[in-house]
Amino acid sequence: MLNRPVPKVVFKTRVRDESIGGDNPFRWSNLRSEDVFEGRRIVLFSLPGAFTPTCTTEQCPAFEAAYDELRALGVDEVYCLSVNDAFVMYQWAKHLGLKKLKLLPDGSGDFTRRMGMLVKKDHLGFGQRSWRYAAIVDDGIVTAWFEEPGINDEGTDDDPYGESSPEKVIAWLTEQNDGSGGKDEHSHEEPGVIDWLRSKPTAP
Repeated sequence: MLNRPVPKVVFKTRVRDESIGGDNPFRWSNLRSEDVFEGRRIVLFSLPGAFTPTCTTEQCPAFEAAYDELRALGVDEVYCLSVNDAFVMYQWAKHLGLKKLKLLPDGSGDFTRRMGMLVKKDHLGFGQRSWRYAAIVDDGIVTAWFEEPGINDEGTDDDPYGESSPEKVIAWLTEQNDGSGGKDEHSHEEPGVIDWLRSKPTAP
């Protein structure tokens, strides 16, 4: 996915609307992926499922804890994506006590499929889910990629977690900010791409 645009999809979200009243004052709202990614530097990480062990006890809390450091390194926002619906993602965020991360419900898996990361988790009864990865997206273009090894449809993995950790993302951003070019296994962009992206105006 390096140097390629993220897919254009519509995320089906739920937003609070006090005018509705009652015990569940939320309404459906369409969120375009362009409104998430365009004109900004975004850290995106995707995981197999809300409430699942590694996602709940390690990856999501780790990115929540690293949020301020990521922002200080020039990131505009940090998003967690999963092939779950908006109701599940909302309850998971409440369960984790998230205050900073934003969650994206890719309920039908359209975004994940077009990212090339949709895998079968039938051995766990999950159906189709996202393989674990993280990415840095500059103005809609993937400029760094952090994918766990061993992507497969058969369940032959042990749900690896390490390459898509916030520590790996922070290390890449730090190299970029230090002017060292960030030319490692996560970044293979053509010369000038990063400079061109950074020269584009960002949204407030």
